Amino acid sequence: MNKRIIVYILGWVLVIEGAAMQIGTVTSLVYGENECLYFLIIGALSALVGVLAIKIKKPQNMVLYQKSGYAATALSWVVLSLVGCLPFWISGEIPLFIDALYETVSGFTTTGATILSNVEGLSKGMLMWRSFLNWLGGMGVIVFLLAIIPKLGGQQNIYLMKAESPGPIVGKAVPHMRKYAALLYGIYLGMTVIEIILLLCGGMSFFDSINISFATAGTGGFGVRNANIAAYDSYYLQTVIAIFMLLFSINFTFYILLITRKFRQAFKLEEFWVYIAIVAAAITIIAVNISSMYPTAYDAFHQSLFYVSSIISTTGFGIGDVNQWPMLSKCVIIIITFIGAMAGSTGGGFKVSRILILGKEVKKEFALLVHPKNVKAVKLDGKTIDHNVMRTTSMFLVVYIAIFFISLLILAIENKDFMTIFTAVAANLNNTGPGLGEVGPVGNFANFSVVSKLVLIFDMLAGRLELFPLLLLFSPKAWKKS
Repeated sequence: MNKRIIVYILGWVLVIEGAAMQIGTVTSLVYGENECLYFLIIGALSALVGVLAIKIKKPQNMVLYQKSGYAATALSWVVLSLVGCLPFWISGEIPLFIDALYETVSGFTTTGATILSNVEGLSKGMLMWRSFLNWLGGMGVIVFLLAIIPKLGGQQNIYLMKAESPGPIVGKAVPHMRKYAALLYGIYLGMTVIEIILLLCGGMSFFDSINISFATAGTGGFGVRNANIAAYDSYYLQTVIAIFMLLFSINFTFYILLITRKFRQAFKLEEFWVYIAIVAAAITIIAVNISSMYPTAYDAFHQSLFYVSSIISTTGFGIGDVNQWPMLSKCVIIIITFIGAMAGSTGGGFKVSRILILGKEVKKEFALLVHPKNVKAVKLDGKTIDHNVMRTTSMFLVVYIAIFFISLLILAIENKDFMTIFTAVAANLNNTGPGLGEVGPVGNFANFSVVSKLVLIFDMLAGRLELFPLLLLFSPKAWKKS
């Protein structure tokens, strides 16, 4: 384990977080709030500690291998969360540390689950920082580091990218890691700005447009109104948000291929078409199922489009109470909660690519039952899937199920109804946000115990980091010199 470079990376993470906090400082100053002092002081101290770590622990060897890369990424997210929650807690706007930490982890992991019953009670500066957590966590701080620090852009440091990028395969559409990371953030920023402009055109305030766009881009779902997106009684605004939730849940490699004019390659991505098919099927089923609950077929379609976009992208925005929907629609919502977004997007969940890979593997096994001597490789997008990818995908499924049921058993101690605890674990592990029952779009996670919140915090981090990087931190053997 290259501990020196891990500390070096953590130093840069603290510097970036200290700088990022100043968005809260600026917002507080604009609205004449005293909270600017918390962001200024905590941000400055964070940056100072980071600079000291960079200078004192600057390594000679800048190359990370898988073990160190995964550990550096997982620790970065833990440090980001611990420091990021301090403004909420020290200011007293979220009095309990565990609640401030839960809210911050939920923000950084783009889960969007909240312990707040009165979101509008937060100051403007805290609301902006809270939404910016979604945006910063969406594409990832490590990806940002790869884009701005030349020495971290080495080809072998793809392990940093793999640890933070959602999905079983990290494919690059451009040859250099630093250029690839910079291009990702360029697309991410550009799409965010476009959404802000479109929301402004629909009459949304400048403050709300920025916050909602941050939360949509990161597929995080943190709103600034108690009624969430239902506060904006406009089909135009809700439709813009729904479309952008879907756009941000698409693999960013698709956009890079379009930008580099590799149109044929872009539209040959199997995961893209499977994802579109799942979205279309879910929207259709729910729209038909809830049609009797709304005045017109268009109203039912609008509700279905918004919620399917919100849940499958793992954003978690809400415009009503889905607890009132028929059981079929709620079952579809639960299913797409587990499916999640495409790999390489800002969304969470199991990922469509993993389902596609496992489906192909099952098909191969059935073929072997009929023709035992037939050797047929499993392919995705015309390329043979590496055996290691198949192995890790299968391992991911096993570990995912284990974490899910262990978490479910611990939450069951609280004796809440099954729908609440089941969807609470599903929503946190898949980084979706709201569940059903007490934790539905009109509820929150405040009534869970400290132990349950710690379990859900672990689930959020594990889900965002694709399980293995976080689990590595708990292995004593991983920290031994090798």
